[in-house]
Amino acid sequence: MTVASYQQLTQTISGNLAPLRKSVPGVMAGFHEMGKAAIADGALDAKTKELIALAVGVAARCEGCIGFHTKALARLGATQAEVHEALGVAIYMGGGPVAMYAASAVQAFDEFKPAA
Repeated sequence: MTVASYQQLTQTISGNLAPLRKSVPGVMAGFHEMGKAAIADGALDAKTKELIALAVGVAARCEGCIGFHTKALARLGATQAEVHEALGVAIYMGGGPVAMYAASAVQAFDEFKPAA
């Protein structure tokens, strides 16, 4: 599936999560803290961890994951080559269906990366 705009998708998802942040704040805060802890620099840096997260999101066929993780990768200065290599690993692990979502991730990263 191809999304028309990953920038719009991430904005829409963020807005749609607002009611959950109000009705189940502990769950949403816990999820946020888990994400911060998972991506924090350690033996692997944040960019490497986001590349892994993107590959897992593609393999799981999660359009929202593709949007949010490509946005983070653009912010962290990932190169197109790094994103493409991570997508190559996802395709290797998931085959044809994952290749279709990898194409979506290419679109999403291109939307979020700074203009050259």
